[in-house]
Amino acid sequence: MPYDEGLAERIREMLGMRPDLSEKKMFGGLCLLINGNMACGITGEDLMVRVGPDDYEEALAEIYSRPMDFTGKPLRGFVYVDPEGFEADDDLKEWVGRGVAFAESLAPK
Repeated sequence: MPYDEGLAERIREMLGMRPDLSEKKMFGGLCLLINGNMACGITGEDLMVRVGPDDYEEALAEIYSRPMDFTGKPLRGFVYVDPEGFEADDDLKEWVGRGVAFAESLAPK
């Protein structure tokens, strides 16, 4: 499944030239990793965010978010965000920030 390249560019601009940032094609789209740990990604037009198990329920309570069920079974700690949930740059920055914060909390790979 192709991914929204415009959204990818918005995220790249937001994250800048971090030396710990990399990209990898995963989950049928594009994932952005911090120190080798997934922070967020794009599948189709949806944003994927790795919020971690402790912040999972809070993230699901947000409007426009839903469980990430890529395999048909929800992956705890990961959410999809519909495009309406990140139209505004501030909203995208908040979601990406959640993913980056979780990825930064993990040991580098």
